[in-house]
Amino acid sequence: MPRIEISIPAQTLTLHADDGRVLRTYLVSTAARGPGEQRGSLCTPRGRHVVRAKIGAGAAFNTVFVGRRPTGEMWSPELAARHPGRDWILTRILWLSGCEPGFNRLGSVDTMRRFIYIHGSPDTVPMGAPGSIGCVRMRNRDIVELFDLVSAGTPVEILA
Repeated sequence: MPRIEISIPAQTLTLHADDGRVLRTYLVSTAARGPGEQRGSLCTPRGRHVVRAKIGAGAAFNTVFVGRRPTGEMWSPELAARHPGRDWILTRILWLSGCEPGFNRLGSVDTMRRFIYIHGSPDTVPMGAPGSIGCVRMRNRDIVELFDLVSAGTPVEILA
């Protein structure tokens, strides 16, 4: 099974083959507040995770999701202007679940209950620099490609 490695310092996501070869590397944007596991911290959790669920298969580029469901909206600069400050979750979602009880699983540090995703974002959002409120943002074309290359249960390591 392939595995995903996310580097918070480098702001990259790397997909590795079973044998460790690098299949893809993408620029991403993790939390503006840096790494951290606590609920309400708006930080990106570290450690071992898995892709718990894949959401949005077949959705058009720029499909807007709220609560992991398509809203019927398509992101556009005009829609963004009408909703300043909205946290845009677009196109595809890989919902993460922590694997380390007490660190990123269960209680007040539970990645899944914090709704931490790898997801698409507007093309206007800078990549390669922190900027999210905890999730790992990707370009829409990149999340579509990654989504098609991984399955639920894919290991994800987030390194700080």
